[in-house]
Amino acid sequence: MWRLRGRSRPLTGLESLARFPVQAELVRTLSGPDEFRETLFARIAGAAKRVLIAALYLQDDDAGREVLSALYAAKAARPGLQIAVFVDWHRAQRGLIGKGASAGNAALYADMAQRFGPGVPIYGVPVQTRELMGVMHLKGFVIDDAVLYSGASLNDVYLHRHQRYRLDRYHLVENRPLADSLAALMSQVLRPNPAVGFLDSAVRAKTGALRGAIGRLRRTLASSAYGVTSEPIGNGEVGITPLLGFGARRNQLNTVILQLIQRAERRLVLYTPYFNLPGPVRLAIEERLKRRCHVTIVLGDKTANDFYMPPEEPFTAICALPYLYESNLRRFCKAHQKAIDQGLLDLHLWRHDNHSFHLKGLLVDDDYALITGSNINPRAWRLDLENGLLIHDPQSRLIEQHWVELERILAHTRRLEHHQALEAADTYPLPVQRLLKRLARTRADRLVNQVL
Repeated sequence: MWRLRGRSRPLTGLESLARFPVQAELVRTLSGPDEFRETLFARIAGAAKRVLIAALYLQDDDAGREVLSALYAAKAARPGLQIAVFVDWHRAQRGLIGKGASAGNAALYADMAQRFGPGVPIYGVPVQTRELMGVMHLKGFVIDDAVLYSGASLNDVYLHRHQRYRLDRYHLVENRPLADSLAALMSQVLRPNPAVGFLDSAVRAKTGALRGAIGRLRRTLASSAYGVTSEPIGNGEVGITPLLGFGARRNQLNTVILQLIQRAERRLVLYTPYFNLPGPVRLAIEERLKRRCHVTIVLGDKTANDFYMPPEEPFTAICALPYLYESNLRRFCKAHQKAIDQGLLDLHLWRHDNHSFHLKGLLVDDDYALITGSNINPRAWRLDLENGLLIHDPQSRLIEQHWVELERILAHTRRLEHHQALEAADTYPLPVQRLLKRLARTRADRLVNQVL
């Protein structure tokens, strides 16, 4: 592992980043949640050496239990198989937002371990003493010498069980050095850290007792990065750089996101599920528009937000979030109406029946792509532990895959022609109107945008 120290951002540009050369045909964009699910289970069933999983959560539902059962079955068939699952410590020990008190997903982990024995350890990673102030948002499945990367977590809706799906992006990369690099962060940085504890046990440490260890973990993460031994990109190859991001300073992932936007000359595509852009990202996009770069932003309609609740359902404060994001979008659209009219700015709202939207990442011109779990919002920018894979494609070997993926996504979108095409705030459900007015009156909406 190598570490970042000193200045708040690297002195070198994108072209100087260390990268793994990967044959382009070994990088594949999967078609959707069904192929993602099928690939995940097939790879686990066929794993010979290791299965290391990083996700925000592994849910106590049908899909989550299916994943755990597959891991236990793989371990029983091949006892020497290395298995480890890393999820957020806090998220695993609470129930769903808006539901009653619960022991959370950790109760499932402990029950499965008691019934099937050891061999599938599940580690909780606390990046802060409270979930509100930051979560373990790393993503990626290392299975033998392959990396299956998606922003998805593991539950029914992400794996398209029971007629509903939450759309994400899904990529499979066959490359041992890249797999080793992602595995090393989990095995050598997270797993041995005193703050990282077992969740598959009925007896777990109290978060309060870990306060000092969590602080030390945060300092370790703020200075850590994925190990990369750079080699030149050969004919038919792309370069892939794994990126780690944590905290407001010395955050390599954030720095690369800004550099990607700033280097866009002809076209920039941004995927984000929650329209709440960090200030530096918004300013960088505005600068691209001034330079007449074509910018496409793909985001979910408020009804495709995972926090959306139909007006006829009981109201809780969390239900106001999709409306808050839409208010952000309305202001952005109004401020950039001229660019929309000129065709320089395309805002695409995704909506498909009762499904939801969770895409993240960037496409820049024809030679760079970022796949990431970062929502590219202030919370991801400053509070959460994030990662991503930067693909440098100077020979445009993957460009067709990227545009096929984009076209497939845009098939369920509408272009926002004018801010008045969005629902007006005074037509929102009354509880939402009251809450948003109260937040605006106290300027608490700015604080809410920073942490949600």
